[in-house]
Amino acid sequence: MAQTVLFAGIDVSKEWLDVALWPRRNEPLRVRRDAVGLKELVSWLRARDVARIGLEASGGYEREVIDALEAEGFEVALLNPLRVRRFAQAKGRLAKNDRVDALTVAQFTAVMIEAPGPTRRRDLDALSEHLAFRRQLRHWIDDCTNQLEHLRDAKLRRKTEAQRARLQRELTVHDAALAKLVAEHADWNELAQRMRTVPGVGPVLAQTLIALLPELGRLSRRAIASLVGVAPFDDDSGKRSGERHIKGGREAVREVLYMAALSAKRCNPVIADFARRLAGKKPKVIIVACMRKLLIILNAMLRDATDWQLKTA
Repeated sequence: MAQTVLFAGIDVSKEWLDVALWPRRNEPLRVRRDAVGLKELVSWLRARDVARIGLEASGGYEREVIDALEAEGFEVALLNPLRVRRFAQAKGRLAKNDRVDALTVAQFTAVMIEAPGPTRRRDLDALSEHLAFRRQLRHWIDDCTNQLEHLRDAKLRRKTEAQRARLQRELTVHDAALAKLVAEHADWNELAQRMRTVPGVGPVLAQTLIALLPELGRLSRRAIASLVGVAPFDDDSGKRSGERHIKGGREAVREVLYMAALSAKRCNPVIADFARRLAGKKPKVIIVACMRKLLIILNAMLRDATDWQLKTA
């Protein structure tokens, strides 16, 4: 008899790793999320000749698990938790606990994943963490600004204004540290300098694309737009033709790309002309189209290893 191909699903939490197999269902495993547990997990998976392993993104707790498994030669697929949950709902599975979730992940990996994505770029971890901290600083500054719109007590306003000023100074220092980090890596620095030849592309967008979109320059224009979440999807049925909407994608990339597109509409002649041709459409439609146009330009530049050229953009 042919040997059954096994897929594994791992539910990752702060302390534990719950593991299930599919189509074999009678061998669940729970190990601690530490060095000893990971060693036991690797041995357990290897003894069962698992073909592929799936696990959901879980706020960073999954990183060391992926690293340990890929270091041992396993194929690992990092899954979108929302897609996995929708898959469970489609199967009518309403219960939710760690063991059930692991089984759902194993089934999703077997049915929905034709091939795992590229190996996680561990060399980008430091840059990604610096950018995550920068986003947090921006959120804190925005929180202070929002509070000041409603605070009336003079003492509280002074405290909040002082807090915002301190955070803004820290942001300035952190931006300098980010620039230094990129400059210390020749390949990152080359990519950043190339992208910044495009009017409207600043250091934050270049850094974000290097860290959070390493596929840039390696995918088609449609694929890269879909990956970021700026590709419109149809909403048609029969004779009805609904509005196109963007869905999913990498929110952190899209947030920075939005700000860059606003700038490019003013200072980039290609994006400005493109936006003028869309006059009459909804403002959101125009800005998303500009985001997609800017992303496609950058994708082509990195693919062809060329700097910005107005006549060919």
